[in-house]
Amino acid sequence: MTATGPMRATGDTMQLRVPEIVSGSGSSFKAGMRLLPAPRRRAILAIYAFCRLVDDMVDGPAPLAEKRAYLDAWATELARVRAGCPDTPVGREIARASRAYGLPHEEFELVLDGMRMDLDGVIAPDEARLDAYIRRVAGAVGILSMHVFGAWRGEASRRFALSLAEALQLTNILRDVEEDADLGRLYLPAGLLAETGIPAHPAAVPGAPGLPQARRRLAARARAAFADAAREIGAHSRLRIAPALLMMGPYERLLREIEANPSRPPRPRPRWRKLLDGLACLAGGGAAR
Repeated sequence: MTATGPMRATGDTMQLRVPEIVSGSGSSFKAGMRLLPAPRRRAILAIYAFCRLVDDMVDGPAPLAEKRAYLDAWATELARVRAGCPDTPVGREIARASRAYGLPHEEFELVLDGMRMDLDGVIAPDEARLDAYIRRVAGAVGILSMHVFGAWRGEASRRFALSLAEALQLTNILRDVEEDADLGRLYLPAGLLAETGIPAHPAAVPGAPGLPQARRRLAARARAAFADAAREIGAHSRLRIAPALLMMGPYERLLREIEANPSRPPRPRPRWRKLLDGLACLAGGGAAR
C-alpha cells in the first residue's frame, strides 16, 4: 500500500543493489534523506530498498504463488541477516545498518507480515485488522527509521513513530480509495462502510453517495494521529527527526485538501510545493498554506 514508484519486482530483483532500487523514489523521501550524514543515509536507503522490493512484488502482476514464494525468500534472507550471513546486496546493507544502529530485526519481519496481509486480501477490515495492517506496513518502518536517525528516546519515540505512521498510512488510504478499488482492495473499515451505507465491496466504493462522509470521518482519525505525533516532537531533537518532519508536512497538507473536499482524490502537488510544506513543518509551523 506504500507508494514506491513505477518499478515492479520480479523473482530476480533480490540481487539488485540499493542504488538501482531507490532511483525512482519520491521527492519528499529524497529531500528528507539528504539531511542525513552519509552512513545514516546509506542505512535508511537499505530499509527503503527492502520495503520497495516487497511492496512492488505484492502490487505487481506476478502470479500469487510467485508472490508468496518471493516473500518466503525474503523471510529466509532476513534469518540470514540475523545470523550474520546475508546472501543478497540489500540483505548485506540491512545487516550493516543493523550492526551500526541496533535495528530491531522483528520490525523487518513485521513488514513481511503486512505484505502477506495484502496477499490474503484486505477488504473492508475490522478496526483491529486495520490497526494490525498499519502497524506492519507503516509502523515498523517508522520505528526502524527512528533508530537510523539517531533519534530513539524510548517510549516517546515509539509513540511518535507509530502515530506518524498511522497518520501517513491513513492519508494514503484516503487518497487512494479509487485506485485501490481498481486493484480489488478496500482499506476503509467495515464499520465505517456500514455506517455510511457503502457496500463492503471494492467495485461499489467509487462514486458511492456515502464516500465523502466516509472519507471525512476517516480523515478525522488521521488528523488525530497527526496531533498525537506532533505532541511528541518536543521530546526529540528537530535536527534528528528532520527527515520525518520533511515528509510529515506534505502529508499533513494532503490530508487538509482531503478534508476540504472529500468528494474526490486531491490533485497532485508540484514538487516545490511539497518541499515548502516539509520545510514549514521542520520549522515548526505546520504545512505551508
